[in-house]
Amino acid sequence: MRRVVIIGAGIAAMSAALTLAEQGWKSVLVSPMISERAQSVMAEGGINAALDTMGEGDSVRAHFCDTMAAGCGLADPNAVADLTAHGPETVRALASLGVPFHTTASGDITLRPFGGQKKRRTAFVRSSTGRQIVTALARACRREEKAGRIVRLSHHWLQQILTAEGRCTGCIVRDGRMGRFDVLAGPVLLASGGLNGLFGKTTGSVQNTGAATALAYAVGAACGNLEMIQYHPTTVPISGKRVLISEAARGEGGRLFLRRGGEKWYFMEEKYPELKNLMPRDVVSWEIEQVCRETGEDRAWLDLTGVDPAVFDERLEDLRAFCLEFLHLDPQKEPVPVYPGIHYFMGGVYVDRAHRSTLPGLYAAGECACQYHGANRLGGNSLLGAVYGGRRAAETLLRDDGPPAPPPDAQARWTAALREIENRPGRVSCRAAEGRMNEAMNDCLGIRRCEEELAAGAKTLADLSTSLAAGYDPSAGAPEQYLLERRLILARAMVDSARARRESRGAQYRTDYPKRDDGAFQKTTLARWRAGKTEITFADIPKEETP
Repeated sequence: MRRVVIIGAGIAAMSAALTLAEQGWKSVLVSPMISERAQSVMAEGGINAALDTMGEGDSVRAHFCDTMAAGCGLADPNAVADLTAHGPETVRALASLGVPFHTTASGDITLRPFGGQKKRRTAFVRSSTGRQIVTALARACRREEKAGRIVRLSHHWLQQILTAEGRCTGCIVRDGRMGRFDVLAGPVLLASGGLNGLFGKTTGSVQNTGAATALAYAVGAACGNLEMIQYHPTTVPISGKRVLISEAARGEGGRLFLRRGGEKWYFMEEKYPELKNLMPRDVVSWEIEQVCRETGEDRAWLDLTGVDPAVFDERLEDLRAFCLEFLHLDPQKEPVPVYPGIHYFMGGVYVDRAHRSTLPGLYAAGECACQYHGANRLGGNSLLGAVYGGRRAAETLLRDDGPPAPPPDAQARWTAALREIENRPGRVSCRAAEGRMNEAMNDCLGIRRCEEELAAGAKTLADLSTSLAAGYDPSAGAPEQYLLERRLILARAMVDSARARRESRGAQYRTDYPKRDDGAFQKTTLARWRAGKTEITFADIPKEETP
């Protein structure tokens, strides 16, 4: 029985594992947490598909065009065509697995409006769609686990990606409970989520440290569009992190405003009369930051007081419960204070249309892959990209030849790498270094960027790398320090990518280069780690193939 190692346990990982199991292949799911604790459960608003159950004349082509427009010309049109064409069957398959999508009186799947889309095409389960999809997929995976086609290694961390003859041959994982290291041979599929841990206070899971992507980058896999970081327009601070107020709130009639001259100023409706509060997320976040800067306010307000109470009861019940419990306010009676926060990473491991990375034997799907979203993700496309992307990656694995076996001395080399760290003469603090990394990344990769701030961030990160390389932190341990050092390498690549893209497009706004430059930069930013330094180049966007 052929075996694939899947790093992750969320939607993309389970979708891939189920696809492989259907063909009799075995998958090993490696993750710190069980699926029900994966970041996927945090996805709230819904999943896009051109089902056209609302009678608005929606089509797969319209979904394609909206996705490409939101991505500001940086997405692979052929990959996006695959994604949008498979949207309807993907949602129907989820419904058949038991995802309880909201339906009309006639039994059709209800679709809600979502940002950047002119048609209603987002299927949903109140504002907890991700949790419901995870539950359905996990239930299906349990059946395959019983049959032996899926094996779970929860409480395990990826520690190293193994290579031989220019190919990925497997990986080393650490058992978090026993402290043991194991070599897992076979092709590796990364489905490890976004790079939240490089920034700290994001809307994502604290378990998504970015280490898996960093390890792939450090062994030669190219990363793409690392500078493209989506700030969600409506987040709130809770317990040292930011928490999402779902875009579903605006899809169901929520309105953004600031107070100006004692009156409510619904600025998005004034500036963008067609889509109003449902402009793409990069636009809404930029506008909130801009109007707050102009007025001296430190937040905007999301007004849901005009939403029909029946809509709250049927579609936003869990959002209201969250506001009551954690914000101590009732959104039906008073506005919610919001401000943009880091939410999604369009960039990641650079993959082709079939989800192959530039390192043979290594694949990526879901948020950790640079694939469908270009410079800005369309709301509702992340869940579709995870479900479909996981399946597409698995289908590619079924066709590709397997890699050679890992080198026989792989574990000995890994042990030697840890000993090298432990034998360093100096002493360092990984916790302090990680905190400084988070601070530097937030400071220089905000909604507004400029060369001066980016250069300062790059210097801070380089200094941190140098100091860590000279010492050892016994309190953290060599395995954690090894991962932190690779995460710093990836953080530096993100900053270098932003510096190299001397224009403003989608999620990147450069105050020193405020205009979009299609001639020079309608290309994918590629970062590669070579000879101990980051190399930045730009790759042409593939031409759209004729159907």
